[in-house]
Amino acid sequence: MSVHEIPLLDETLHGFFSAALSPVLTIDRGDSVRFQALDAGWHWEFEGLFSERDEELHSGHALTGPIEVRGARAGQALAVTIDEVTPRDWGITFAHGTGFRWQITGDTATDERGKTVSLAPFLGVIGMPPAEPGIHPTSPPRNCGGNIDCKLLVAGTTLYLPISVDGALLSAGDGHAVQGDGEVSGTAIECPLERAQLTIDVIDRELRSPIARIPNAWVAFGFDEDLDLAAEHAMATMLDLMEQELEVERDHALALASVAVDLHVTQIVNGVKGVHAVLADGAIR
Repeated sequence: MSVHEIPLLDETLHGFFSAALSPVLTIDRGDSVRFQALDAGWHWEFEGLFSERDEELHSGHALTGPIEVRGARAGQALAVTIDEVTPRDWGITFAHGTGFRWQITGDTATDERGKTVSLAPFLGVIGMPPAEPGIHPTSPPRNCGGNIDCKLLVAGTTLYLPISVDGALLSAGDGHAVQGDGEVSGTAIECPLERAQLTIDVIDRELRSPIARIPNAWVAFGFDEDLDLAAEHAMATMLDLMEQELEVERDHALALASVAVDLHVTQIVNGVKGVHAVLADGAIR
């Protein structure tokens, strides 16, 4: 297995999803990719943009990629293990247009008014382009991934995404130093990343929406403009997972889920809302 470096350059960044984008790197299954990342607003330093870009075309999050995976086919699942997410020393959170700047030191961040929080850094966007041709915005999460914005996807977790196009064409970015469920102001601590590393593999597993393996639990995701429907989608995928992992029929899985599965609002601010269902190891014995 190899570890590949993607340099932080104009040529390796984009602000939209499209299956027509040429890959900046082609890797084998099981390889790792290491890169730096701008914040969602295309900043490396707090003052000034990293580069001039066509803001009408590249209107979304600053993403690194796409990364092509040899042999990946639509209908399979991409396994993305998050190995490392290390923020730079600053971040910002917006509320009603007002920015609150954070100083990041070690495992904490302190805002300009002296309030301190603990860090749990993750990539807000990990995803692939839809199969449909054309330009697609980065903001809404999709079943092929994207702007999922789930605070559980920290280093040491693995995200499984339905592959939408041959080659996968994975992109990632949108560093978050920490975020609460819901992301209620519209932003987390948005920050550039000094280092991020992903290990990427392909598995033969049919998924209706993304799932994740975190320490001591399974997670299933659902997305929709309607929060109730997002919850239904998350539960449909969780029930699929429970049928497979627990070897139970659908009705039994639903009854068990009602007493052992927790629903969380992932985010309510990306147009398409997110819900994640969590089944802790040992909750059902």
